[in-house]
Amino acid sequence: MGLEPNWRDAFGVLKSPAMGSILAVGIMLLVMFTLWLTSAQALYESLFGATPPRTLTDLIAQVTTDPNGRVLLAVGTGVGALFALAVLCMTVIAFPLLLDRDVGAYVAIETSFRAVLYNRVPLLAWGLIVGAGVFIGSAMLFVGLAVILPIFGHATWHLYRKLVPEMSVMRGM
Repeated sequence: MGLEPNWRDAFGVLKSPAMGSILAVGIMLLVMFTLWLTSAQALYESLFGATPPRTLTDLIAQVTTDPNGRVLLAVGTGVGALFALAVLCMTVIAFPLLLDRDVGAYVAIETSFRAVLYNRVPLLAWGLIVGAGVFIGSAMLFVGLAVILPIFGHATWHLYRKLVPEMSVMRGM
């Protein structure tokens, strides 16, 4: 729009009419995260019992030397990948859509699913890029997230702007 951005603009989202829908999607993500943690804990307990290892070294030894550790790594990675795929499908463009257009949470999530359905390879690649970036940013004592998350946010906006106008099957648009 040719306007000069400033720090107050970053907080303009708090005044957005979509704030209720944004909160609804955020709560859905919190529920997904809780389900993921619960399933990870249930898998661990089914393989090793309810007593946690005393130290990180004990956990690493348990996972790398015990035969159940390989099962934990394989099944846990698969379950985690399914949760990550579900979250990607539900939210890849939901937040920018909610900020840009007058739609509700359901339409935003449905549109994200359709975007992934019609653009599987690029959006799955995008999910891998984001996952790798978040992992690397977190490995740097979370300081790297301050660099990578704004970049991903900006890139996601451009991804949304590229995808949504091309899709003709969205409801509510």
